[in-house]
Amino acid sequence: MIHIIEHSIKDTIVIIPFLFIAFLLMEYIEHKFNKKTKNIIEKSGKLGPLFGSLLGMFPQCGFSVLATNFYAANILSIGTLVAIYLSTSDEMLPIMISKGLSAEDIITILVLKVCIAIIVGFIVDAIYQKTKISKTDIKQICKEEQCDCHHEGIIKSSIKHTCNITLFIFMTTLVLTFLIETIGEDNLSKLLLKDSFFGPFVASLFGLIPNCASSVIITELFLSNAISFGSMIAGLLTGSGIAILLLFKINKDKKENLTILSIIYFVGVFSGIVIDLLGI
Repeated sequence: MIHIIEHSIKDTIVIIPFLFIAFLLMEYIEHKFNKKTKNIIEKSGKLGPLFGSLLGMFPQCGFSVLATNFYAANILSIGTLVAIYLSTSDEMLPIMISKGLSAEDIITILVLKVCIAIIVGFIVDAIYQKTKISKTDIKQICKEEQCDCHHEGIIKSSIKHTCNITLFIFMTTLVLTFLIETIGEDNLSKLLLKDSFFGPFVASLFGLIPNCASSVIITELFLSNAISFGSMIAGLLTGSGIAILLLFKINKDKKENLTILSIIYFVGVFSGIVIDLLGI
């Protein structure tokens, strides 16, 4: 139990700087927003899926957390958010490097994930560009967190937002880590159905678990030859760390959240099946 608590604390501490930066920038934008800034954001937003996918490659789920906050504040498009979630590598990259996987294989995996993310991101934006989706803005977040941002100042209110979300993430991570530790890696390998058509279905579902442990285990299982390459890609495409959890916490449109979740899961399953059928 002590190990589980230590692991949960470590995972949560890593996220805190990203959460604080996200809220700090959101507060700044809310206080300093003007027409010129708005035009810049709107123009750059058209290429959001491209830049978002490239930035999502970096290890840890911090950027996906950052993007979730921006999406809830109506700064990023839905396609950009989906692209970031799909390309996010979380703990995959450092594990593969530490295990001695060749640079060629690592680059292939990263490029494959990014290409899928870019394509899907632009498709999603093309579908939803004519549909105005109501999202939570920074004022609504402030109201939910019961803070007086305009009088407290951006630093104080950002710290308050960060503390509230950090506590929520820690409690959830603690429960999820306990469940994963209890099940064990060997049993998880069986659940992920290696060499089965249904492997990507299970791997994608497992990747949706809002915890970096899912990407760690999926990567370890692949490197141990316990799951197929397609199942690994499926699980890593849907695995965006605790970002999905944060999305359901701060974005109050549950139907929209479920739509994003469904898109990510479908893309993960479809990509995994195609990769396995092609024998990549």
